[in-house]
Parts: sequence; C-alpha cells; structure tokens
Amino acid sequence: MASHTPAANPASRPQPAPAYSSTGLDVWTMMNQVSASVNAVNLGQGYMSFPPRDFIKRAAQEAFIEDTHNQYAPPRGRPRLLAQLATRFAEKLRRPIDPGSEVSVHAGANEALLSIFTAFLEHGKNHEAILIEPAFDQYTPNVLMAGGKPLYVPLRISASKDPAVDSISSDDWKLDIDELEAVITANTRILVLNTPHNPVGKVFTRGELEAIAAVAQRHNLLVISDEVYEHLTYGIEHISIATLPGMWERTVTVGSAGKLFGVTGWRVGWAIGPAELIQPTLSAHTRIVFTTNTPLQEGVASAFEQAVANGFFDSQREEYERRRNRLMAIFDDVGLPYVVPDGAYYLLVNAAAIKIPAAYEFPPFIEERGPNFKLVYFFIKEFGVSGIPPTEFYSAAHKPLANDYIRFAFCKTDEGLEDASKRLQKLKRYLCARKSS
Repeated sequence: MASHTPAANPASRPQPAPAYSSTGLDVWTMMNQVSASVNAVNLGQGYMSFPPRDFIKRAAQEAFIEDTHNQYAPPRGRPRLLAQLATRFAEKLRRPIDPGSEVSVHAGANEALLSIFTAFLEHGKNHEAILIEPAFDQYTPNVLMAGGKPLYVPLRISASKDPAVDSISSDDWKLDIDELEAVITANTRILVLNTPHNPVGKVFTRGELEAIAAVAQRHNLLVISDEVYEHLTYGIEHISIATLPGMWERTVTVGSAGKLFGVTGWRVGWAIGPAELIQPTLSAHTRIVFTTNTPLQEGVASAFEQAVANGFFDSQREEYERRRNRLMAIFDDVGLPYVVPDGAYYLLVNAAAIKIPAAYEFPPFIEERGPNFKLVYFFIKEFGVSGIPPTEFYSAAHKPLANDYIRFAFCKTDEGLEDASKRLQKLKRYLCARKSS
C-alpha cells in the first residue's frame, strides 16, 4: 500500500512578508472584473481605447526589425532617447541638460518613482515622504518598499463651494501650506508633487509652486515632481517646479512615454534632474530592473523626433479637450456636478445625489471596502458605465473626503463616450432632490 504524506500544517509552509500576504484584488482588477461582468463601458482605468497614431506605431515596428535593437540597452538608456529627452527638457526647463548625467530612462514612470524613493529613503531610519492627497495609488507602496514612511496632506475644496450641488474648478482644490508644513519632522526627506494632477486635474499655479518651493527649501526636502500629464493642459500653463529659483538642485522631474504618446503598454519613462540626484536614482534603477527594453526606447526616440515636426502634441491636446468637454456635457445632461479638470484626462464626478435603494445587495468584497466602492459598484451594475473609487487615492484618515466621488477617464473613443451617454440616462430616476445654488 502506498504511503501518504500527511498534509502540512499551513504554519509550516513558507510564508510571505506581511505586506504581500493579502490576496485581495487591487482596485483596477476588481473594477475591471465588475465592468466585464455586465459589459459596461469602461471609463475607469486610464488606458486609451483608441490606437496610437500611425507614426508612433511605425516607430516601434521599425525599431523591432533593426538587428542592433534586440540586446541590452545601457542602464542609463539608449543614447538616441537620452539626446531627445535632453533636448526636450532643456527647452522646457530653460537650462542645458546633459544627456550623459542628468537623464535616466526607466521601465515606466512608476519604476522611476520607485528608483528615486529607493535612492533617497533608507530602511530603519524612519525616513518620511509627504504625499499630497488624493495621491496616485502607487506612491504609498513605493515609499513603503523603499523603507520609508508616508505622510499625507490632502487638497481641500474651497469652503465657499458646494461640490455636491455645482460643478467646480480643479483650481478650487487647494493645498494648505500651513497644514503641509505642520506634518514635517526632522525625518522628512521627500515631497511628492503631481501636476497636472491625477485624479483632480489640478494644474498647480506659479504662486502655489512658489509656496511649495519655499517649504522644500526651508526643510531641505527633495521634490519628486510627477509630470506625466505635462502635455495635457486645457488653457492653463503648466509650470515645472524645477524652473523656480533654487529648485533645480532639489527636484527630480518624472515623465512617461505611455502618457505622452498614448502607449501605456510600452513602459518607458524617465527622470530628469541634476547629476547628484540622477546618479543615485540610476544606481537604484540598475538594481531594480537593470535596464529598460531596447526597441521601445528607440521607438520613443523616433516618435519624439517626428512629433516635433508634425505638430502631434498640439493636435493631441485639442482632441483630449474635445473629449473632456463631451464627457462634461454628458454629466451636465444627467444632472451630476463634477470637477472641471485643467489638465490630465480624468473627470471627478460628485454622485452624492444618487440614492441607492436601502435593500440593495453588495458582494462581500465590495461591502468591506466602504461606501465609495459601493457607490461605484452600483454605478457599474445599474448604469453599465464603470469608474474608479477615488478613496483608493487616500489614506484611511482622509478617505471620507472622497466618498461621494467617482473618477472617470476620457481617454476613450467617441463611440465609447456616446454609448456611455445613452446608458447614463437611466440614472436620472435615482437622483434625490437637491437645493439649487
């Protein structure tokens, strides 16, 4: 008779680190699955539902068939792309940029961020990084992976505004400088700035940036400026904080080909800054992924070269502004207010007026995540249009600030937006009475 090995006690099996032991779904997978279950129009995740321009696709195709583009790239990046980035940012930042020491290419902007955190936060030292909320949901885990401690300061809506009744501007979301300075300790090393902002669409003004810069200089903070949406602003000037007096020396500017050219799957990003900040960032990058894929670096470099000549960035901005205006008109029609974004490609809609039936049943994986997840789930299931719960962009203490909002992305086809418009008509019967302003 064959012998049977007794079942192992689960406690005797290899155990993951606590930070990675959860089997819960991330918000993107969760809402995409809910969306797919009812064949919803997906306005949730910020990927483009339309193809890149032909010249961008050809740039990649030509790069792949070149024999010399199939081996490791230098960890810093391919010379052609480094040169293009140095040229672009020399103009943008109004200073010479050395491609050999002040630029590094990364496996997407997220890996650039992780590399910077890893280079400037130290395990066991209780180093802190300030995140302005709502904060992109990768910031916190990146800080924790690098051994840091996140500190949170929320943007707050002007007290004179009632966003549940009237649409407001993204500029109505303000950073309280006193509140920012109050969280800083002797251990605070980094401040993360995102402009244009995801998900609010706020483009920080020169005055706001000057106030942030003064705090950074007073407390010797490194500023990580996440500017992946820098090309998508609507009638508002985008200013890089690195251009302000005394800020080049303490700023690393992060960008993304995925957002710039509408190719989020290419995973090519970059970091720009003084050599003293880029060298340790590059050292961390080399240990995290070693290098970024060669052919798509060449494809991005070629796309840059052509985009300057064919006016791509201006025409792309016009297309996104048209999509933004269409999605705002859709919500005007159904009677829900929103935050008018000055940049990026998201619309925060205030859905406080939607009355969910008291007996409505939610699955446990939604119930346990709180009222904002329930609101978004109801929206997807009943109206067939998906969004993202923005409480995912907040720390536990500040989640209530976002309970009434849903984030929608307008980087979608015209057909998708029109389909959403038709489906959303049915939400009118769920609106509760509201006072008028």
